Amino acid sequence: MAEDDLLKKWLNNELSDAEMVAFSKREDYAINKNIIEKALHFKASEFSKVKDFESFKQTYQNRSQVRSIQWFKPLLRIASVVVIALAVYFTWFMNDGLIEKQTLYAETKTIELPDLSSVTLNADSKIFYNEESWQDARKLNLVGEAYFKVAKGTTFDVITDNGTVTVVGTEFNVKSRDKYFEVICYEGIVRVVSDTITRQLKAGNTYRILNNSFSEAKSTDIAPQWLDQRSRFKAVPLGEVISELERQYNVKVSVKTTDSERLFTGGFSHDNLENALSAITQPMNLKFEISSSNQVLIHGNKD
Repeated sequence: MAEDDLLKKWLNNELSDAEMVAFSKREDYAINKNIIEKALHFKASEFSKVKDFESFKQTYQNRSQVRSIQWFKPLLRIASVVVIALAVYFTWFMNDGLIEKQTLYAETKTIELPDLSSVTLNADSKIFYNEESWQDARKLNLVGEAYFKVAKGTTFDVITDNGTVTVVGTEFNVKSRDKYFEVICYEGIVRVVSDTITRQLKAGNTYRILNNSFSEAKSTDIAPQWLDQRSRFKAVPLGEVISELERQYNVKVSVKTTDSERLFTGGFSHDNLENALSAITQPMNLKFEISSSNQVLIHGNKD
């Protein structure tokens, strides 16, 4: 007789004496008997039906599979403890003293550092540094754009994905965006390193890497224009200008029927969106449409 048939007859209490003796000698008899005995402790609902044999068989098979992996559970518990311990360690010890400051779209913010140096963040920018080790190593990481006034002392490093700026005591601006890295020195001397290009900048010198192309220029400004709520550009692709507009006004701009790589020289104010769009589009013979509070379309003339 097939084992499943024997089990089915046992569940239905239909085994003969000889079959019962044979069934009780099976390896799984104790397990089956234990399942049934435990089930007797539960009171069935009036609407419940006794499980058919196929349902019982599936439960039995699942129980067997669970038994086969019981030995692995202690290892899982140990692994969980290790993961939690590592997370706590890196959160409380590796990041001890880590300070992070950032700005949102259409926001600027000035932060005072532990040595009384100051950093003014442009829109959508971020710095982070270790306050505990600041006196031993004045260094911070920058994502975005910031203007620095560095108090005299040991060397001061600004680390970005595009390069590192090193100074002692000076004033300078660093812009580090996706494909745009620019450093302008306003006072003192700044050392800039990006890949294989190293320069010492004096007041009025500009260091720029735009779309993997390096250039140097002069500036007569005494501070960045964006501190006075104005962005200014010299031979910068239209796409970069529009990205800055999006950051300053917290808008989404779509460009159609025009080349985003066209070079733009000029600027726009941060206090009026329509005026800013006019300042960008008119010199390039473009049109703009504002469809909602945060959606703008820029396109070429249709005539």
